[in-house]
Amino acid sequence: MEPESFYNLLQHPKVAGPPVEEELPQGEKKKYLPPTSRGDPKFEELQKVLMEWINAKLLPEHIVVRSLEEDIFDGLILHHLFQTLTGLKLEVEEMALTAPSQRRKLEVVLEAINGSLQVGEQQLKWSVATIFSKDLLATLHLLVALAKRFQPDLPLPTNVRVEVITMESTKSGLKSEKSVEQLTECSTEKDQLAKDVFDELFKLAPEKVNTVKEAIVNFVNQKLDRLGLSVQNLDTQFADGVFLLLLIGQLEGFFLHLKEFYLTPTSPAEMEPHYLYGGGEAASRLRPRERILWDLVGNLSCRNV
Repeated sequence: MEPESFYNLLQHPKVAGPPVEEELPQGEKKKYLPPTSRGDPKFEELQKVLMEWINAKLLPEHIVVRSLEEDIFDGLILHHLFQTLTGLKLEVEEMALTAPSQRRKLEVVLEAINGSLQVGEQQLKWSVATIFSKDLLATLHLLVALAKRFQPDLPLPTNVRVEVITMESTKSGLKSEKSVEQLTECSTEKDQLAKDVFDELFKLAPEKVNTVKEAIVNFVNQKLDRLGLSVQNLDTQFADGVFLLLLIGQLEGFFLHLKEFYLTPTSPAEMEPHYLYGGGEAASRLRPRERILWDLVGNLSCRNV
């Protein structure tokens, strides 16, 4: 069966109309997607890519998602997806059958997810309330953030924007306002150039790639020599994130407290803080030339050329 026809057999999100006045308490706001937004090809493509990604990740557990709008709200899928992506176990009941227990489970799972994403509370575009109420926009924002964090090479459609209608209940009745919601980033020429450089690098003959790797190893060893460390193999010695953190500390001249990471991690759970810190706060301090090196080391060690 062709992938497209398989996707078309899956349950599509229901078309939601604007809330009636009695459904929306006074002073509250609610967003909804008009049919034209739900039918936008790029919006549908985004849902398709995310759904196939989740189903591929959860295939060993025989879990299948058929609707991002209907299947994500109770925390079960997010629970299993988070554990699969991070290797971390959450102390939460496996099956929550009542609405109160489902909401409690969702709270625990979202707290763990938000911590792993290291997103400030004011930056969050989702909440327990919006996910539990099956808000498709909030659900998509959450899943896009997870995909970007844990699988940055996932080919999400770029520049997905949809028109949203926000309804507000006031003393004089319902008020509506149209706006545009940005779900994925625009691809820039700079991003495309970086991708092209890496693609061209890995198309080279093995000996040429090895020459590049040797040059990087020499540079890395010059920086890590101050710590009494040396690298012989990028493919293995950078896999757990420890050397990457130490390298960026030397490049930018700041100290990483030993309590913030594991020098000798033995499990995915112990490696997780390295990826969180190295992919966010630490990497953001790099100057352009150092950022290129950071990306090269990461790509070379991940691709295991």
